Amino acid sequence: MPTPRRAATEAEIAAMASGIRLRIIRLTYSEALTNKELAERLDRDPATTLHHVRKLVDTGFLEALPPRRGTRGAKEIPYRSTGLSWHLDSRDRGIDQAIFEAYLAEIAEVGFDEVQQTRLVVQVPDEQITEFETRLMELVDDFMSRPVDPEAKRTAIYLSKYPSR
Repeated sequence: MPTPRRAATEAEIAAMASGIRLRIIRLTYSEALTNKELAERLDRDPATTLHHVRKLVDTGFLEALPPRRGTRGAKEIPYRSTGLSWHLDSRDRGIDQAIFEAYLAEIAEVGFDEVQQTRLVVQVPDEQITEFETRLMELVDDFMSRPVDPEAKRTAIYLSKYPSR
């Protein structure tokens, strides 16, 4: 069975309705990063990135870890994803465009040579759609529940289901 998800609050939906925030959540899933590191990876101004980081901390998507000393001795605060976004049911709640924006930005960052794509059309009777979706989510949930291996290659997937005409 897929992991039970709860409905996202309006504040959580607002926080997730930004492609850049979704990318921050993903970047900090297995590695704690400072605002400066996030800004560099996202090619953004640190002040703008900090605005997004604070919004994600305020809504529980990121947690601040104990401060550490940077290369020049300055105090830096690393942030890590709490995994909250995976436990929310936010379907049809206004974040679809942000998810797509995050996907496109990540593809642009790595380049099409690094993307393995496929397109598949299946014909699933109406009474089996729920089973189809449940089984897909069970597979994804299984891999999400496994311990993070910091040495493993990070892999991202984008899955979209839509009617084919």
